[in-house]
Order: sequence, then C-alpha cells, then structure tokens
Amino acid sequence: MIACSRMYNLNPALSSHWRSLFEHTAAVAGVPLDVIDYAAPAPLDLLWARTDLACVFMCGWPFQRTTRAFQIVAAPIPEYHATLHPLTGPQYCTNLVVSDAAPFNRLQDTFGGRIAWTDRGSHSGFNAPRKLLLDHLNGQERLYSESIGPVVTPRASLNSILEGRAEVAPLDSYFHSLLARHEPDTARRIRVIAQTPASPIPLLVAAPEIAPEIVAKLGEAFAQAADSPQLAPYLKDLCLSGFAIPSRKDYAVTDQWHAEAMAAGYHEPC
Repeated sequence: MIACSRMYNLNPALSSHWRSLFEHTAAVAGVPLDVIDYAAPAPLDLLWARTDLACVFMCGWPFQRTTRAFQIVAAPIPEYHATLHPLTGPQYCTNLVVSDAAPFNRLQDTFGGRIAWTDRGSHSGFNAPRKLLLDHLNGQERLYSESIGPVVTPRASLNSILEGRAEVAPLDSYFHSLLARHEPDTARRIRVIAQTPASPIPLLVAAPEIAPEIVAKLGEAFAQAADSPQLAPYLKDLCLSGFAIPSRKDYAVTDQWHAEAMAAGYHEPC
C-alpha cells in the first residue's frame, strides 16, 4: 500500500517532512506504507487510478465527481499565513495573485489582461476561480483577453505571474502558506488581490480496494497527530495544526459551483 503527498510537495525539504509524517502515522496505526514520490508532470489521474492507494492526497472536486468509491482517511487543518480573510478547520480557498509590482488594487483592475489556470479537473486552479469570476460577468462573454492553461501545477501558476505570462493567476491557499513559510523571498514577489469562498480542502483518500479497518486505523492515527510530541516539528513546518475526518457530503459544494458556471455558459476562467 502506498502514501503520496504529491499535491503539496512544495520542494524536496517539504517532501521529506511529509514522508516523516506519513511514516510515523503509519507506525502508530500499525499499517505498513510505502511513501512514494510522484513528481509533476506525471498525471494525477493515473495515481488516483491505482488500487493500492492507502493515504494519498486527492482534490475535493475529483473526489466528489468520481464513480470510484474512494474512502476518506483524513483532511489537513492548515494554519494559514497568506489569506485575505481567516479560514478555520479543514478548509481552503483560492488566492487570486498578481505580481507585487503590478498596479492592481482590485480584481476588477486585472480584467482585460491575461489569467492563468491549472487544470480543468482542479477545484482550486479552475473551478473555484471560475465561481468567483462568475459574479463579475454581468452579461459579458469574457473578462480577460487571454485564458492561459492548463499550466497544470500551483508552482506553474505562480510562475506564470513571476515570468510575466499572466496578470493574475490562482494559487491554492494552503500551497501559498507553505510558500510563505519556506520560500519567503518568492512569496514576497506576489500579492493576493482576491480570495474565493472557502471550500473543503483536498483530502487523504484510500482506494476502494483497501480494507475499511485499515482506513479507520490510519484515520484515527492522523486525528491524533496533533497530540504527538514527535510530530510537532513536522506539523509546524507543514503549517498544520492537525487533521480532521471530514464528511463526504462536505465536498458536494464543489460540484454545485461547477453546475452554476455551466448553467451560465461560463466554461473556463476567461
């Protein structure tokens, strides 16, 4: 059985922290896990198709939409350092970011420019920003001169701003907090100009083929992580206060947002 933190592997140091956290939690649960690297641009869909997933991050929108009966292990509870408005519990949002040197004060100031997006299956990089922008359409067909995507990853979305290929881009708020802590010089080069409504954060899932009792043991071990002195340094570096076990119905909001956009004929952030 495998574990993988691909979605939030900001850099090699963070990947190492995730590995230590997963290995310790697996030991507490008495469940042997092989923590694997699965670097971009390898498709996440191929990772999620595996039958040996026991502890792998999955975006909430694909989790909501899939026909496979993925099992919930746990969801992280971030400690945020880079949001306009506070978030609590196992939630996140999308930060719409611009270059710190850009002359934009409001999201509306970026209209007419170029917007990046990550992947059509991504909630934070596609679905959530589309939800936010939908409120600004007011009968218009599009808000931007160019829609740049798929750029695939949060890092590539960030780079689209830093390299001047887009005026505004979406950034997963938890990824942004990790960036602010571990790459502060990079984080200072961007600025949050708008924030989407909160939604349930990507979660750790197990494949349908994994025995439910194994999933329950892992979930309990993650829920107890905040009480472990051994894990405290890793949780701090991962900007986490702990983990919770969310409800499957929490993720229905992701598909609701998609339905609203489709009903309005707004197929992509543009």
